[in-house]
Amino acid sequence: MAEVEVWSLKLEGGAEEAITPPADIRITNISFGEDLADANGRSVIKLGYNAITADDLEEKEEEEEDTPQGTYTTTVLAPLTAGRIEQAIVNLVLLEDRDYVLSNNGKNVVYLTGNYIKHDDEDPYGDGELDSDEEGYDLDDVSSDVEMNPEDLEALELESNSSRFEEVKEEAPKSAKRGRESDAAAEKPKEAKEKKNKKLKAEDGKAAPAPAEEKEKKEKKKEDKPAAVKELPGGLQIKDTKVGDGAEAKKGARVGMRYIGKLNNGNVFDKNVKGKPFYFRLGKGEVIKGWDQGIAGMKVGGERVLTIPPGLAYGKQKLEGIPPNSTLTFEVKLLEVK
Repeated sequence: MAEVEVWSLKLEGGAEEAITPPADIRITNISFGEDLADANGRSVIKLGYNAITADDLEEKEEEEEDTPQGTYTTTVLAPLTAGRIEQAIVNLVLLEDRDYVLSNNGKNVVYLTGNYIKHDDEDPYGDGELDSDEEGYDLDDVSSDVEMNPEDLEALELESNSSRFEEVKEEAPKSAKRGRESDAAAEKPKEAKEKKNKKLKAEDGKAAPAPAEEKEKKEKKKEDKPAAVKELPGGLQIKDTKVGDGAEAKKGARVGMRYIGKLNNGNVFDKNVKGKPFYFRLGKGEVIKGWDQGIAGMKVGGERVLTIPPGLAYGKQKLEGIPPNSTLTFEVKLLEVK
């Protein structure tokens, strides 16, 4: 996850282009240009690369090599046909310092467009609109030596995070003045309470509980009820531990978050609980899919626990502190919606 910088490549008809990215690249769009050399032609865009298997990765760990070699493989990225299919949307990451070959077997010029993925500690989720002083953590650089007892994990997920997540906006100072009514209540609280309770009678003549006591009982009963878990298509699980009452996070909105990210064993691999919040644009692919889906619908002040399966997180990628095929748990709090 990182800041976004534009990357593009012009691939002539019948040409092959060997590239070794200086940084990770995400290719998002493949299309014909304005002018077509062959108005009815078809172009197949292919990618050649050294495919790395699980065995290669194991050998790398055992032998401590810099980069596993893999087996050279060719795959099709997009077939384009003039007048019918002239554009393809893709989501493909080419890794830094790896060798790739892009080829175009047709006559028409093809343009590949995407962005560099520049890893930066100040922006763990790749929001290109972050101010220079907004701080965060890069998942690739976070140590995994912070551990949590697995037995405490479930209880920790259910509790409110308000005591651990620092708010950004300060509340206005409360007035030290009291009205006459509250002064009188302060002087004789017991007497006032007894008088009030005498007036509260049920239909059977017995004393009814005071409104404040009734409200307190209802709130306590509500707090004791465990939060329901909602599962979305794809396996994402959402648990609202606190429902907010502010602006709602919708697709395209820029949201400010607090979060704690953990593995199934309780290890904390990333967090933002104080200082500058983490900002990103919701629904624009700037974060993992589990966040784009799981943050949507939250309201400012709300808190959630997201349990994200590998397919909506980092999949088979092996990151520092995050093993391949990891299910991730995030405790999140929505602070701001712009």
